[in-house]
Amino acid sequence: MTASPRVVATDLDGTLLRSDGTVSDRTRDVLRALDEGGTHVVFVTARPPRWLGEVGRLVGGHGVIICLGGACVYDVGTRQVVESRGFAPLALRDVVRDLRAAVQGVALAVEQVEGPVFDPEFRHDEDMPDSWRGPVERALDAPVAKLLARTDDLGQDAFFEQVLDTVDDRALLAFSGAEGLAELLPPDVTKAGALAAWCASHGIDADEVWAFGDMPNDLPMLAWAGTSYAVANAHPEVLAAATHVTASNDDDGVAVALERLLDGAAPRPAPPMDGRER
Repeated sequence: MTASPRVVATDLDGTLLRSDGTVSDRTRDVLRALDEGGTHVVFVTARPPRWLGEVGRLVGGHGVIICLGGACVYDVGTRQVVESRGFAPLALRDVVRDLRAAVQGVALAVEQVEGPVFDPEFRHDEDMPDSWRGPVERALDAPVAKLLARTDDLGQDAFFEQVLDTVDDRALLAFSGAEGLAELLPPDVTKAGALAAWCASHGIDADEVWAFGDMPNDLPMLAWAGTSYAVANAHPEVLAAATHVTASNDDDGVAVALERLLDGAAPRPAPPMDGRER
């Protein structure tokens, strides 16, 4: 653990952002102070690139965001994806075929650097141009960074079990907290791997990184970083794994922990499971 990290890496939804998707002035001020002091602030999120435009303003309009669960690196200044990793096209075609055959009522979507494609029956809150509508098989010749699956015909546990049994080691199920949504990444893609690669390219070691998260897809990143924080509203697995626990996302937990850094205080270790601060 280092008392003065060179990188602060944080998940967005459920961690840095409040439940309504906003960022408090308190959090903005802390991130700005870190950035101005020379600490790299790297957002590491399952969000696709098209949902990142306003996020870059939190760190002065520069730097990078690791997005799509580690599949892409987004340059804040240019608003462009500068690195991406995707499924092998032939392997992905097999996965899509097998999911359609094995999972009752499954609807699929793919996320690509150029944008998404959704099966017509895939439920989504986002406004969808006609160019985004599937079937997804039409989009599998171009690199795909993430495959999404959902169904209304199964409970979440049964659905995830069927998905895992079907894809086996051909894809990684990354649970970010979206109910009833299976997010599938290429088997060698994680938030941790993408963050480690970016840090290595800047001569930064794991013990110089503080990481914040709330859901199981953050676990590899929290395990890799020298210092890890779970927000108080985190999934039980994350609360158990993190080296420290801070306040909830709605109580500006990331800012609470980082204010101690700015004040020169050492991070507090995680309290016992029956007495976590909130």
